[in-house]
Amino acid sequence: MSRGRDRISPVALVGLLIGAAIMVAPLVWTLLLSLKSNSELMRDSAAAFSPPYTLENYHAILAASLVPRWLLNSLIVSLGTTAGVLILCSLAGYGFARLQFPFRRTLLALVLIGLAIPEQAVILPRHQLFAQLGLHNSYPGLMLPGLVAPFGVFFMTQYFRAIPVELDEAAMLDGASRFTLFWKVLLPLTLPAQATLGVFTFLGSWNDYWWPLISATTSDRFTLTVGLASSQMNYAQTSGLGFLMAQAVFASIPILVVYVLFQKQIVRAMAGAAVR
Repeated sequence: MSRGRDRISPVALVGLLIGAAIMVAPLVWTLLLSLKSNSELMRDSAAAFSPPYTLENYHAILAASLVPRWLLNSLIVSLGTTAGVLILCSLAGYGFARLQFPFRRTLLALVLIGLAIPEQAVILPRHQLFAQLGLHNSYPGLMLPGLVAPFGVFFMTQYFRAIPVELDEAAMLDGASRFTLFWKVLLPLTLPAQATLGVFTFLGSWNDYWWPLISATTSDRFTLTVGLASSQMNYAQTSGLGFLMAQAVFASIPILVVYVLFQKQIVRAMAGAAVR
């Protein structure tokens, strides 16, 4: 009986296939355009569906002297931001979920209010603050704004709250300190949630364009998104369509790798959240 209930109806299967095709089509189109020479695409963009294909657009990207530097900058900023968010949100989530202290609910409410404040509303005072501190054109200047993660605090708080309190009591009876309880007992149980939060944070930091565009004013501090955008200009948007699409594919490769590596953890975390 359970096997019959688990089967997908033909109508639902067809709907899923159509939806998947609609989502994949722009990606395939982008990839095909990136493998065609710009001269052919200038004559007819439909040439993307017929060979021959070439890697000259990707060679042009790698030949640019600053592209490896931009890629390194994006990796440093994204990985540093992700590590900082995981550390701070795990500690804050544990504190709000497990510790009793004055104004705990009020502080959590203030943190969640941050979800309603758009980044554009604070961009001017943030820019002035970082300018006075001399943090522009630096890795800390690019990473620090990303460490403010109200959603991450809320997400980890809810995950810690779902863990039975009996584990705390048993560990405390065995003589475990608060730090030992957090580090060796509770934190390993939140690995699916941390993987999910880490992937979302990494993707958000990697794709961020607004703040790096403002904070990084020298080309050697550009992230990949800002650097590739600065190299496009009007020529790439008109006669360099293949080069433009190759840039999009090139910038998406690390995102695809991260998702493939952590997709199981994301599914586990989402399934656990749904059960809770």
